[in-house]
Amino acid sequence: MAEVTSRIIEVCPFRIKGDRGEYLLIRRAPDDPLYPGLWQFVSGRVEEGEKAHEAALRELREEAGAGPLRFWVVPAVNPFYDPHRDLISLVVLFAAQLESGFEVRLSPEHSTFEWLPYAEARRRLVWPGQRNCLDIVHQYILGGEEAGTLLELPV
Repeated sequence: MAEVTSRIIEVCPFRIKGDRGEYLLIRRAPDDPLYPGLWQFVSGRVEEGEKAHEAALRELREEAGAGPLRFWVVPAVNPFYDPHRDLISLVVLFAAQLESGFEVRLSPEHSTFEWLPYAEARRRLVWPGQRNCLDIVHQYILGGEEAGTLLELPV
């Protein structure tokens, strides 16, 4: 029977540019052993003794050089199955608003980044769970729905 775990996080970084939101997607390095060249959110593992939201803030700093203006837990979990380890991972998602003029500093595990409008960001994400999470961030947090105000965490 596959083990179920929740030791991976993703962060959907965004900025407000003019009157619209733009989402930061980063591209895995071409020599990365897992999904080379894949466009994704900031992601990473929760370290021993670390809470998921602490891991999300750490990974945001490590992978993009960013500290958020505002930070949310997103009411969605992105599940995936790893057949090599017979492991079901439940990935917790966070959203982070960055300054509009923020200069991204990528880690070596990524080759490039782009700030994209919602429709293009959605098109670049290959996994249905990530697209669903982007939809929730776009509607509830950037869209100003009441749930977005209830989900904000202190930075």
